[in-house]
Amino acid sequence: MESGPAIFAGTVFALFGAGLLLWTGARVAHRSPVAQGVNPVASATLATLVGSGALLLGMWCFTRL
Repeated sequence: MESGPAIFAGTVFALFGAGLLLWTGARVAHRSPVAQGVNPVASATLATLVGSGALLLGMWCFTRL
């Protein structure tokens, strides 16, 4: 019964992290801004860190099953 929330949370974090990393990679590859009005290097770095953190958090949730 307790594995249901862990599966849901892990899936949400993993999908969000993967989506953010793919979107950030596509924006950087096309040399488009990741966030409007922000330093491009800082916004790409922050988005990559947040996406990686979400993926790691999702993997941690899956290890708690």
